[in-house]
Amino acid sequence: MSAVSGYPIWAIIAALAVGTFLIRYSFIGLIGNRPLPPWLLRHLRYTPVAVLPALVAPMLAWPAATGGETDPARLIAAGLTVLVGWRTKSLLWAVLAGLISFYASMSLLP
Repeated sequence: MSAVSGYPIWAIIAALAVGTFLIRYSFIGLIGNRPLPPWLLRHLRYTPVAVLPALVAPMLAWPAATGGETDPARLIAAGLTVLVGWRTKSLLWAVLAGLISFYASMSLLP
């Protein structure tokens, strides 16, 4: 591989690095030392609540491990995780309950 053939890939990597830096700098560098308006802070509180279910739902409904078939063990674990998290308000207990219930139901269900 000659030095000329590797040039386009490095130009793309450099352009993406500059673009990523500018996107992040626009939020952190330009408005990082200013207080955000209360209405924006109120809306930003809901970001994790919106993103986490969007990441988990496809893995729950169409898991790749089962070839896209819905698995009762995963549904049981998800339900128990939500229930324990809601009752205890603790991420640690919710994750532990989901983990234990998932492996217990995997070994007990056919």
